[in-house]
Amino acid sequence: MRMDLKQLRAFLAVAEDLHFGRAAQRLGMSQPPLSQLIRGLEEELGVRLFERTSRRVTLTEVGRLFEPEARRTIAQSEQARQVAQLAQHGQRGRLRISFSASGPFVQCLSEALLSYRQGYPEVELSVSELHSLDQIELLRQDNLDIGMVRTAIHPTLPDGLQARLLLEEEVVVAVHKDHPFATQKERPSLLDCARMPLVITTAAGAASYYDEFFNRAQAAGISLRIESQAAGLATLLGLVAAGVGATLLPRTLTRLRVDNLVYRCLREPLLTRLWLVHARRPGPTAQAFLDRLLSASQAETTNLPLEPCSIY
Repeated sequence: MRMDLKQLRAFLAVAEDLHFGRAAQRLGMSQPPLSQLIRGLEEELGVRLFERTSRRVTLTEVGRLFEPEARRTIAQSEQARQVAQLAQHGQRGRLRISFSASGPFVQCLSEALLSYRQGYPEVELSVSELHSLDQIELLRQDNLDIGMVRTAIHPTLPDGLQARLLLEEEVVVAVHKDHPFATQKERPSLLDCARMPLVITTAAGAASYYDEFFNRAQAAGISLRIESQAAGLATLLGLVAAGVGATLLPRTLTRLRVDNLVYRCLREPLLTRLWLVHARRPGPTAQAFLDRLLSASQAETTNLPLEPCSIY
């Protein structure tokens, strides 16, 4: 038999009371099983922990030195138990999330991140911006817990991963305030946009709405005029605000206010979708975040109203 926590707790009870009967009563057991636990512990250690006489029980010198070590062992076991229970409920551990450039501006996502950070302060949270394909590969390798990718259709995923639709929204066109689109009464069409000088971004997630736009332009026989490409969102908006060209953006990004920049809705809808991608059986920390995010997304309209978008 090896020393176990039950034996240690029995030893500490007797060490505190120096009376087998009282210690047994406190432990909710009879005295013979308690004595047996102590004898077993002493045999396992090969020492005497107590001096017993008909009148009293005292700790031996070995028992006196053993007592603080036993207390530390019990305390460490309790700490380990608490950590395990917290981890089981997603309150300890790590959570790795990634999304495209527009992710932080999705209201339900920003609300869920804030709520999660406040509710699970002991979780190690890592957030990054990555291209959709990079996210899926990291998810496949189990180096990412939750990804948020933009694709017009359900993403193609390896075994073990699943995707669920978080947000569906329309694409808008952003132009300088003096651009013809900014003041014309009717909404511009996609083909109108294709005939204008354009600024595009290579930022994560952009391809999902550029691809359909490019395909429609090609089908109409229009050669696109790409004036500039921007690696990041700030550069993209800065170039458009400087009058370099027009660009297409998810409706979410109209929350950003930039001097001299105007957003216009398109005449025909061009949809972009944001998908949650994660393991079919998410870990506790990932499941806790998903629960909060999906709860927050229920309060956010999946197809935002379009008329107020016309001109800012």
